[in-house]
Formats: sequence, C-alpha cells, structure tokens
Amino acid sequence: METSPLPPLTGDPNVPADAVGLVIGTEDATPLEFWVALRPGFFLQLDDVVALTRELPDGRTLQIYGVVSQVRTRHDGLRFDSDVFLVADGVLPAEVSEAAQIQVTAIEPEVFVPPRPGEVVRKASGEVRRVALQFDRMSNALPCGLSRDGEPSFLNVDFIDGTKGAHINISGVSGVATKTSYAMFHSAALGPEAHNTRALVFNVKGEDLLFLDHANTDLAADQHERYRALGLPVGTFNDVAFFAPPRRDDPEAAPQVGSRGAGVTSFFWTVRDFCSLELLPFLFADAEDDRSQYTMVVATVTAELRRVGLAATGTDGAIVVDGNRITTFEALVRTIEAKVQPDDAGEGAWAPRAVGIGT
Repeated sequence: METSPLPPLTGDPNVPADAVGLVIGTEDATPLEFWVALRPGFFLQLDDVVALTRELPDGRTLQIYGVVSQVRTRHDGLRFDSDVFLVADGVLPAEVSEAAQIQVTAIEPEVFVPPRPGEVVRKASGEVRRVALQFDRMSNALPCGLSRDGEPSFLNVDFIDGTKGAHINISGVSGVATKTSYAMFHSAALGPEAHNTRALVFNVKGEDLLFLDHANTDLAADQHERYRALGLPVGTFNDVAFFAPPRRDDPEAAPQVGSRGAGVTSFFWTVRDFCSLELLPFLFADAEDDRSQYTMVVATVTAELRRVGLAATGTDGAIVVDGNRITTFEALVRTIEAKVQPDDAGEGAWAPRAVGIGT
C-alpha cells in the first residue's frame, strides 16, 4: 500500500521548523508507545495525531504514526514537590518541560521497532493524518465527528452494517452525554441499502427525540459549519414514526407523552395479540432450552393460546376461554394457571401428561 510521506525536513535537520518536538530518551520507547518532549512555543493536546520517520540500517524508511494519550508538564531537576516555591522565588534554577505520551496507531511498512531518541515528531494533518488513523483503508467511511482541532474522523461502515461486524460502542455518562442523539444524523454511507434499512431507537430519558421531524431551533450557526466540514446535511428526519406506551388505566389507550399531542402511536399488545402472535416464550429466558421440562409446558400453552387468539372476534383485543372473557394480562395469567393445574385424574388441560405437578 502506498502511503503519503511526511513533508521534507526544512532548516536545521535536528530541529526543523515544523517539528512539535523530539522523541525523548529518558523514557522507554517501544513499538507501541513512546514520549515526545515538546518544543517551546508548541503544544499537543489529547487525541492529536503525530507522525515521524525512522531510518533502518538496511536503508528502509519507516513512517510511524500515533495518537496523544497523555500530556504532562514538570520542572526538570527538582526532587521535592515543595521545591516549586523555591523556583518561584528565584532560589533554585529549574527548567519547565512538557511532554506527550504517544500510542502508536500504524507503522508503514510494518516493521515493529521503536523510534529512536531525538527523532523529529510532527503533528499530522490532511492526508498524513488519514494514513495515521487508517482512514485511507476504509472502502466505505462514515463521518462520526470532528477532533478537538477540527479535523474530521470516520468509522468503517464494514464493521457496522454486518459486512465484517455489526457493533458500535458509544461511551459516556448515562443520562447527560446525549449518546443516542449523537448517533442520529443523515448520511449516504449505506448507499442503495439505505432504502432497505431502518433504525430502531429506544428512548427512555425525556422526550427530545419525539421531535426528530422538526427543525432544531437551538442549533447554533457554527454547528452548521461543523456538519458541513463532515460532509453531512443538516435537516429533519422526514421518514420517521414515533411510538410510546399507553397511559395506565386509559380506556382509549392514548400514548403517555406530555410534550407532543399528535403524531405519536401507542405501542402495546392486546391480550389477543399476545396469544395469536405466540409471545409467551419471550417471557422466559431459556424457553428454548430442551433440557428444561417446563419448555414442554410453554410450547403446549403457547399453542393453546394461539388457537384461542385466532378464534377471537371483535375489536377490543379480548379473548374468550371456556366462556370467560379475558381483557387483561393479569386475568390471562390466572387462566393459564388454572389450565395447567392437574385435575382429579392428575392431568392439566394445557399441560403434557409427562410433565410432573411441580413443573
């Protein structure tokens, strides 16, 4: 694979003008991690991307790329914490040093040797940054945000849409980090598959996501520029449906929402739906485990409920068992209990003969 070389050195070859620092020799450098002493007047922050070169004895040139994982500053040559007061008073001479820890992200070609002390380190941008973070290897890149210095970042769609994997983990403090909101944006990364793709979003905190089909009046103008930098459009979600649980004890089963009066559908199953759709097994974590005897009971009861559900008529979602009209889940549970209990002959109407009373 061809990689973009670093810009040529200019000026003093030991400390070129565009260098942010040099690899230090007082900390171990490994193929996976090293430290950089920063030049006066330069700084690195967390998640910045850097690059350097190393010449091998066989004449090959390595391009080593990494991400800043930690930054520290301290007085060189001091032994005690309290010495800082003597330095401030001019009693002790000391130099302030600043260094950044680098986690290696890529080495091209893949010869895993550490950088040597004194190697020139530059901040990566543009195509060099793309190579450092391996964005250049993504056949289908999905914009996922801007770095702290305004550079775009991407996710590999192949590890999201099921081609090579299907998982994303978004970390953050629960309830305050807007992780769900962050994950919702317009993108053409799916291409033609977008017509066959639907996102199912579960929201349990607040009702902000009930207005995805409305323009965000609080979106600042500078945020529009950030979206444009990622190549993403800013706009409403027009092909979207909203569902909410019904209000408790409401005969009309209206959705339990407070901020939106229209456009939200109550989401629930009637007793008839529960029976005809064979939803009973979903109440048991191991209903498909053949080693459990009650699996036979679940299968038999599910079949009986389906028969009753399909035979039900009317529009109220109720079922009728032995002449009794059942409208609530609690009543359905009592009916199932009665049907699986053994009669005088030791058999339950909805229980297999081979199953014991305890099961």
